[in-house]
Amino acid sequence: MVVEGIDASGKTTQALRLRDRLEERGCTVYARFHPAGDNWAGVRARRFLLAEGRSAHFAAAMFYIADVLMSVIRTPWRGCDYVVYVRYLMGTAYLPFPLGAFAYLFFATILPRPKHTIFLDVDPREAHRRVALRESDREMFESQEQLEKIGSRARSLARSNRWTFIGGKGSEEDIGERIWAELRRT
Repeated sequence: MVVEGIDASGKTTQALRLRDRLEERGCTVYARFHPAGDNWAGVRARRFLLAEGRSAHFAAAMFYIADVLMSVIRTPWRGCDYVVYVRYLMGTAYLPFPLGAFAYLFFATILPRPKHTIFLDVDPREAHRRVALRESDREMFESQEQLEKIGSRARSLARSNRWTFIGGKGSEEDIGERIWAELRRT
């Protein structure tokens, strides 16, 4: 399963809720969040996300891609009932168009195809409000302008590749229930 969306859309929160729900039912779950802090690519991606400028933008995207590829190689597929990724293919939306669309198609072809692809669709203004409430440093893509631009690209990629859209408006519990209902439906 993959849970995607723009920054501050609730990806991590919902993936953790989903993991907990599955584990309560006796399932084994491997959850992976990108950028990860346990490998050189994820650490560098995070560092460049906190920088500014075009070269930092490109470096963050490239290290993110390497981070995802390393995660896929190291994922214990056979040892778990479920694998849940946060940020898997939509990181390609951070690349300039049309490179991002090409990268999406390339990686969608070579990476394992998830059974469920969930896109948490939140209004960029709401995402920006959530970012402002956080006490952590702001990343380069968390301005109102970037959230709108990246959000538009990500929604376009998700629509054209038949992702399941879950509205990001409402309580965490309500959104979690909509995700759960969708997973049970398919």
